Amino acid sequence: MLNENIKAVRKSKGLSQEELAIRLQVVRQTISKWEQGLSVPDADMLISLAEVFEMPVSTLLGETVVETQVDDLKAISEKLEVINLQLAHRKAAKQKAIHWLFLSLCAVTVAVFAVLIVSSSPYLGWDYSDPETAVMGTVLHASEWLFVRIAPLTLPVAIAGICLTRKKM
Repeated sequence: MLNENIKAVRKSKGLSQEELAIRLQVVRQTISKWEQGLSVPDADMLISLAEVFEMPVSTLLGETVVETQVDDLKAISEKLEVINLQLAHRKAAKQKAIHWLFLSLCAVTVAVFAVLIVSSSPYLGWDYSDPETAVMGTVLHASEWLFVRIAPLTLPVAIAGICLTRKKM
């Protein structure tokens, strides 16, 4: 059992018998004899083996160690595939949200323009002698003035954003 464990762990760590022998300061034939079950390492050598393999001595002496290098690579690649799919999904969702944001901006801009055209600035006919009415009329006029100045800039940007995000979707 110890011989099988030494061989399985050595292979899973990607070490040759020669490399392991150099690390343990023994000859390669000693490693070969251990793996064939013709001899066993002493207590000090078991501790050195466990240190090289980065595992407890009890694991070396315990049940058969299964070589897991291929399984580990497969598990890692599956996890990476899942992560890549999640990232792609998030990117697509973000792209879609930005696309709808540009569509909404465009629709709101056009709707506000239509309301302004239809309403023909009703606050212009108000009696401004009352201070509250004067403040409200000034705020409405400033808002309309600001919107009319900014909207011609935002509308083309929104349309360009719609076109650019649609192509990427």
